[in-house]
Amino acid sequence: PMELAARSDYLILACPGGPATRHLVNRYLLQALGPQAFLINIARGSVVDTAALIDALASKRIAGAALDVVDGEPAIPEAFRTLDNLLLTPHISGRSPEALQAQLRMFEENLSALQAGDPLQHIVTR
Repeated sequence: PMELAARSDYLILACPGGPATRHLVNRYLLQALGPQAFLINIARGSVVDTAALIDALASKRIAGAALDVVDGEPAIPEAFRTLDNLLLTPHISGRSPEALQAQLRMFEENLSALQAGDPLQHIVTR
């Protein structure tokens, strides 16, 4: 990952959260990206070490970041408010017209299944 980061101008995160990806983007990876690089996180906030990102942005070790998710949201670190090389969006990256249509289709299919007494799809058990 470090070699790839060193050759990248953009790092776009689109991975699941959880223990395996917690702080996957840490100070070492941010340093490997370099001052020309941008970090874009549409994954989960926990994937990025927030303190390391704040430091990298404040010291201009990376060019900038765009975050749709933040670890601990909806709380936003106060330091984020002072960074001119950070763009924050309110957790909306999954709200495209296509995504909304897919969500509606899943809802309609589950409603029909429920009414027919059939098994439901996409059940979350926790």
